[in-house]
Amino acid sequence: MKQTEKFQKILVANRGEIACRVIRAIREMGKLAVVIHSEEDRALPFVMEADEAYSLGTGSLSDTYLNSRKIINIARAAQVDAIHPGYGFLAENAEFAALCNDHRITFIGPGPEVIDLMGNKSNARNKASELGLPVLEGIVKDLDALINSKDTLPYPVLIKPSAGGGGKGMRLVQTPGTFEQEAREAAREALNYFGSGDLYVEKYLENPRHIEIQVMADHHGHAVHLFERECSLQRRHQKIVEEAPSGFISDATRDKITAGALKLVKGIGYTSAGTVEFLMNKKQEFFFLEMNTRIQVEHPVTEMITGFDLVKEQIRIAEGHPLSFSQEDVRITGHAIEARIYAEDPEKGFMPSAGRIDTLATPSNGRIRIDSGFRAGNLVEPHYDPMIAKMIVRGGNREEARTGLIRALKEFRITGLHTNRDFL
Repeated sequence: MKQTEKFQKILVANRGEIACRVIRAIREMGKLAVVIHSEEDRALPFVMEADEAYSLGTGSLSDTYLNSRKIINIARAAQVDAIHPGYGFLAENAEFAALCNDHRITFIGPGPEVIDLMGNKSNARNKASELGLPVLEGIVKDLDALINSKDTLPYPVLIKPSAGGGGKGMRLVQTPGTFEQEAREAAREALNYFGSGDLYVEKYLENPRHIEIQVMADHHGHAVHLFERECSLQRRHQKIVEEAPSGFISDATRDKITAGALKLVKGIGYTSAGTVEFLMNKKQEFFFLEMNTRIQVEHPVTEMITGFDLVKEQIRIAEGHPLSFSQEDVRITGHAIEARIYAEDPEKGFMPSAGRIDTLATPSNGRIRIDSGFRAGNLVEPHYDPMIAKMIVRGGNREEARTGLIRALKEFRITGLHTNRDFL
């Protein structure tokens, strides 16, 4: 059992909207928020909102937000008690979590061993299957063995990188004739993106729904779910619109899939916030996909329908406190939908659109939440995620939330660069 402590200063090892989100939680808890930033980000809101800000200098991501040693040195100099990684960058980097531990800085998330286990998608798949969760028919072998097995695979199949996610390195293969070429290209792409060319193959599920379960667990043996989110509307394997709860699954399916998620959480000794992701077919049969060992981009829809602040709960758990609520306390109230507004040029295939935001005006009422890392006058840099804002709208039911989101998007005003707003 973790010894209880009280954090005074927390470093946010991220940027943009998630850094703003975490800073807000830290300060509402009466703690000091410390941030790191590249020189290009010096004028962004997250730097202005922090109590202390330290520059990472200029250069590539490996020189700035992915430079573990530099971040740890800043954390030590600033005498912080803990580091919140947000999402992306180092949030699911087991070596960084271990480095924090080595320097007696609390990593706000699960332990490095769990991050490592779930970070390797083929190992996570095997562990889920071992614990009794359903998985898609598939095969986990080295590249040459996969190629030698090509005639026995359950086509169509998806080739996936063991070390990655986000759709990178994935290949859909319909017949054995193209398998070897696709597998070799997938291995090269996976090596480039994730530093590992290891692959696995799964049966391809036609037109699946993407259902994910928000979980939370402490160091005292308590684990809860906060129901599901549906993230089926994606482009190039990237989520664009998310909602909670799902309007598709039955109560019986909800009970089964949340029980499966908690079985995995308890089986691997998970702590902190996490998300167990599943694919679901038309028969509402579900199959384990992966587990994300961090706070999700789309966590606000869960907060909107349950009333719980997931980031504050992460911090409490990291301090050693038990969960502040039980499973019986978690109730669904209404419906929430989130749309991600990206700096993209629709006329160029929705490629990222860098530039200066000239004007930015957002709608405001009690049912709308805007999470953004930008203000008018800020630059959207080409080498970072082009998401400008997340717009989350809650309604008494799905239709109220849907029509409310449509109205809010029409009231959202931005000039200076191209966005996907009109296509949401």
